[in-house]
Amino acid sequence: MARLSPEDIALWRKVADSVTPMKGRRLPALPALPIRTDPAEALPLSFAPAKPNGAGKANVKPPLAPPRPHANTLDGGWDKRLAKGSVAPDRTIDLHGHNLHGAHALLDHALGEAIRQGARLVLLITGRPARDNPRLPPTTRGVIRASVVDWIAAGPWGSHIAAIRAAHPRHGGSGALYLVVRRAK
Repeated sequence: MARLSPEDIALWRKVADSVTPMKGRRLPALPALPIRTDPAEALPLSFAPAKPNGAGKANVKPPLAPPRPHANTLDGGWDKRLAKGSVAPDRTIDLHGHNLHGAHALLDHALGEAIRQGARLVLLITGRPARDNPRLPPTTRGVIRASVVDWIAAGPWGSHIAAIRAAHPRHGGSGALYLVVRRAK
């Protein structure tokens, strides 16, 4: 068994003090911490990254992020047809004229309806970002477009979306997105 450093012992004590052992069990005894008389010598508790040379590798897994619904899960045929604009959308959701909250609610409701009705390609119109306009602050337009992917990923329909692609100019270009819905099993 590997020996614990004084920092590890102090950290383990903090963790052990925060839990209640199961009935009939008790926490294992730990060696005593070295007594320090100078407060400047106190052990700082830090979570330093693993050393680059491989010594003391950390077995810490990165936190799991929600799956991104727009991963490259389409075959080449779908991507070619979307790029040419030769596929007609089964459903259109227009977010023009809505504030952030209203657009989010409309997207959740309309996307759920489209999925229930078996739509495979949904055209989502978000609107084009404003051209450089000195009268408008830079963040007043394009906020809905910037939020749509996160709304879908975190929403109830994210697992139903196979891919999100930019729309062909025929269907709105930079002001619209294609949402490709997974086939129902």
